[in-house]
Amino acid sequence: MTEIDTSVPHSARIWNYWLGGKDNYLVDQEAGDAYTAVFPGIVTIARSSRAFLGRSIRYLVAEAGIRQFLDVGTGLPTVDNTHEVAQRLAPESRIVYVDNDPLVLAHARALLTSTEEGVTAYEDLSLHEPERILAAAARTLDLTRPTALILSGILGHVDGHDRARDLVRALLSGLPAGSHLSVNDGSRGTDPAYEQAQDAYNETGAVPYYLRPVDQIEGYFEGLDLVGPGVVSVPLWRPDTDPAPRPIGQHGGLGRKP
Repeated sequence: MTEIDTSVPHSARIWNYWLGGKDNYLVDQEAGDAYTAVFPGIVTIARSSRAFLGRSIRYLVAEAGIRQFLDVGTGLPTVDNTHEVAQRLAPESRIVYVDNDPLVLAHARALLTSTEEGVTAYEDLSLHEPERILAAAARTLDLTRPTALILSGILGHVDGHDRARDLVRALLSGLPAGSHLSVNDGSRGTDPAYEQAQDAYNETGAVPYYLRPVDQIEGYFEGLDLVGPGVVSVPLWRPDTDPAPRPIGQHGGLGRKP
């Protein structure tokens, strides 16, 4: 088993801490608190991203009739993971999680369970291996049937927008018509304080996460039919509250492959 280093902060554990999870250590809490001291809004971004994921999955199950999910860049399990939201509405749903972080792998095997009617699987692969991801997913999912590709907060880790867009296209190319793409990622143009804090974080030598202009996030959906209201700040995507919350530096959307 891979040794997990608890002496240095880890981005997945910091995100878990911001989400209110328990799979983190003091060193992660200290790093998370240092970030929030500079930009307190990061907790709202983390939780709004997770809430968007839940709303998009509920739409996919209840309105689009999707029963298969390919969630790439899973991160640490917290509350309302993809399989929990989907199987709550449709117990027969089948989910494949993909991540190649040893820490995530260690927790995923223990925490990502399934209903009796459905299936939840985990594949230890990188986003940068789309062909291998599709081949592995096909062991659990029927890729001749519509499938939802979930990319939540992962594309910002890819260096270069063109490379990120190519990875999205490669994954979608293996999915049939009627499949959907759900993306949400950190964005530029809404919150200068967030941009300053994230740019400073990237300069520390930590694994960088690149905030991208909204038009680049929209570019991931090229060739797809966008589900209304399109690509928007995530609190504004089919919000549960009225009036809708204020926009934040996290944009997302849902698109259907024609």
